[in-house]
Amino acid sequence: MKRPSVLILVLVGLGLGGLVLFLAMRFPDALNSRGEQIQLTHALLILGVVGAAFVLHGRFQMRQAARHAAIWIGLGALIVLGYSFRDDVASLGARLGGELMPFRAQEGPGGSVVIRAGDHGHFVAELQVNGQPIRFLIDTGASDVVLSPRDAERLGFDVQSLDFNRVYRTANGTVTGAPVRLDEVRLGTIVLRDVRASVNGAAMNRSLLGMSFLGRLGGYQVTGDRMMLTP
Repeated sequence: MKRPSVLILVLVGLGLGGLVLFLAMRFPDALNSRGEQIQLTHALLILGVVGAAFVLHGRFQMRQAARHAAIWIGLGALIVLGYSFRDDVASLGARLGGELMPFRAQEGPGGSVVIRAGDHGHFVAELQVNGQPIRFLIDTGASDVVLSPRDAERLGFDVQSLDFNRVYRTANGTVTGAPVRLDEVRLGTIVLRDVRASVNGAAMNRSLLGMSFLGRLGGYQVTGDRMMLTP
């Protein structure tokens, strides 16, 4: 092995070690759990092995090796910084997702969930119903969660065999509905089980999230173009 290669390996090792030590002192809470420490160690080992392989096989000259060593150290810094600010990055991603896709629930204070109004001014939310993603129009005037026939079929209900024995009077006239129960309805961090619902007897553009869900929450309020729901 050439002496410059040994020097580069030593510099890379010292650089990575110094970087980890500095960031550990700067962000003492970033790697509290043993799992996080193991993951970081694995990532640094991979970087070190790959970098060492390039150097040992003589693929660079001295100047090229120094440049690539700086790249590996920079990658190590990004990994450590990613661990340090992972919660902030996740929060930023959730906020950006809420702006681009208003039907996606955003986590609010105290375990609450925030939904942003769409361009039409209505609140549409995507919920997980029995593990299936279903988009609902939030309707405080609906007594039940109302499923469109199409969404009911997605959830495994045999619409043709349901008993449409309920009568609802709406702004569009009288409609019938078939009572069903939903095992689990999840909106962000809010999870309700055994939720009363009905399948609409006629086609609908959108299922409705009514009071059989909203009435079991701690509360909900609208401020501007945002609705906050609390468990």
